[in-house]
Amino acid sequence: MAKEEKLRCEIEDKYKWDLTKIYKDEKEWQKDFDDVKEKILKVLEYKDSFLSNGKKLYEYLKYDEEVSRKLEKIYYYAHLNYDADTLDEKYKVMTNKVSDLFTKYNELSSFVVPEILKLDEEKLNTFYKEEEKLEDYRFSIENIYRFKNHTLDEEKEKMLSNLSKCLSNPEETYEALTDSDFEYDYITDEKGNKVKFNESNYSLFIKSKDRSVRKRAFEMLHNKYKKYIRTITSTYKGEVETNVVLAKIRNYDSAISASLYSDNVPVDIYNNLIKVVNDNMDVLYDYYDLKREILSLDRLHMYDTYVEIINKIDKKYSFDEAKEIVMEALSILGDKYIKNLKKAFDEKWIDIYHSKGKRSGAYSSGNFDVNPYVLLNFEGTLNDVSTLAHELGHSMHTYLSCKNNPYQYSSYEIFVAEVASTVNELLLANYMLKNSKNKEEKLAVINHILDLYKATLYRQTMFAEFEKETHKLREKGEVLTSDLLSNTYYNLVKKYFGPNVLCDDLIKYEWARIPHFYYNFYVYKYATGISAASYIVDGILNNKEGALENYIKFLKSGGSMYPLDELKIAGVNLNSKSVILSAIKTFEKYLKEFKDIYNS
Repeated sequence: MAKEEKLRCEIEDKYKWDLTKIYKDEKEWQKDFDDVKEKILKVLEYKDSFLSNGKKLYEYLKYDEEVSRKLEKIYYYAHLNYDADTLDEKYKVMTNKVSDLFTKYNELSSFVVPEILKLDEEKLNTFYKEEEKLEDYRFSIENIYRFKNHTLDEEKEKMLSNLSKCLSNPEETYEALTDSDFEYDYITDEKGNKVKFNESNYSLFIKSKDRSVRKRAFEMLHNKYKKYIRTITSTYKGEVETNVVLAKIRNYDSAISASLYSDNVPVDIYNNLIKVVNDNMDVLYDYYDLKREILSLDRLHMYDTYVEIINKIDKKYSFDEAKEIVMEALSILGDKYIKNLKKAFDEKWIDIYHSKGKRSGAYSSGNFDVNPYVLLNFEGTLNDVSTLAHELGHSMHTYLSCKNNPYQYSSYEIFVAEVASTVNELLLANYMLKNSKNKEEKLAVINHILDLYKATLYRQTMFAEFEKETHKLREKGEVLTSDLLSNTYYNLVKKYFGPNVLCDDLIKYEWARIPHFYYNFYVYKYATGISAASYIVDGILNNKEGALENYIKFLKSGGSMYPLDELKIAGVNLNSKSVILSAIKTFEKYLKEFKDIYNS
């Protein structure tokens, strides 16, 4: 008999986050909503005056801060409540109402950036002299000016803004097709049960110990994408075309340059990542060869590459046990860090258990005026313990950023977002490895680490290389056909999986199922993120002088400088090959350790 899901009201309050710290009740929320709804209209009062002198510009910036903070706060409350219980339509309505306000405010204030860009440097310097407090915003203003050569006149910018919805159509079409329109047949699992196959449970079937099950799952999934490959080619071609054309319109050298410019990251960083990983494929080949040996196969097929190489450990952890393990594992980060971390548990930042209608997965969400909150669906697995450490890494990054910066510099860029979370994961793994009680537990922990590096460093770099190649082909005038895209991807798969894996023909269609290809050169950030985290952890564990102190400084830096400069505070120079190499060496170290323990 199937176990019934608990309703939200059936979960004890001690296991839920306390959102009364944001607003005591919905009446208080409504008051702020009504207030900011009225305030956003006042932005038009600044249209012809906010650049008349330094004091007026400062006045506008403080007004914008007040509005933005309140908008973020009311949204924060609404979306957290909704994610905790999506069955309650009330919070969905509240969330949508705030989203509409954001849209309206952005429309009303669209004149600001074009007007600022019209200012010459001499006049801006005069403003700084007229109002000393304006210095607090110098970095923000300079960052706006960075885009001066890539910003069009007001009329053209307005035109592009009006087209933005149309330009996002490829992604929307792709999502509608793959999320809603794809229908799969039933699949027989390893126990002989017929189960409705879908994209979600594919991840379970592809790890099945029964080779015939994972082969059927592999073929079922990829044949579906093969069937619709021309349609998906059309959506992806539209995405690439949009990126290429917009880059030209905005005077960038290439689509990749345009995308990386927002983080002030040179293309050399992207290319360096690909080159270093390409030059060190032998470690990944060794990983797949180990998997082949353990599975007792003459040669791996693509559907063999995800199966667990060890028997799954059924050990379960209570949340209290997970809490203590994470606290102990992260104690290496110092007493102050742990003191702040303890607040997450004592002040009820965490929503722990699954209930009917609760959003799946896990995340940490932050706000300048309130503490960060963590959503979990804790089941007690090793992965759940790791997820707790991961999300608390985000929370501490957010908490320290907000506590040590003014509002305008309190938010860090996505480029560095995964660093703190991955640092925590790696420190946890190191701790659990040292404290594992038997061979099986040690192998389970190391296997978790190996999968993390394989999936994040190597696989995401392969994706990044595909994006680079496809955009380059279009910029050269090539027509992106389904054959060209599929063969380009197939050649990359053969390169990344190596001679010990038979790259089944169907794998050439895998590119079609990667939604991140519609996020415009996003995937490489995962690979640079784990590389930076690995480098930082190595320094901390080996008591490298200044490593810990500099890492904490990095967490406190928020958005006060560009991402690469923030990482340099932590001793990470992504312009150097050594950072990527360090991550690969760590992967190699854990692979050797796994072999030694397995063969002992």
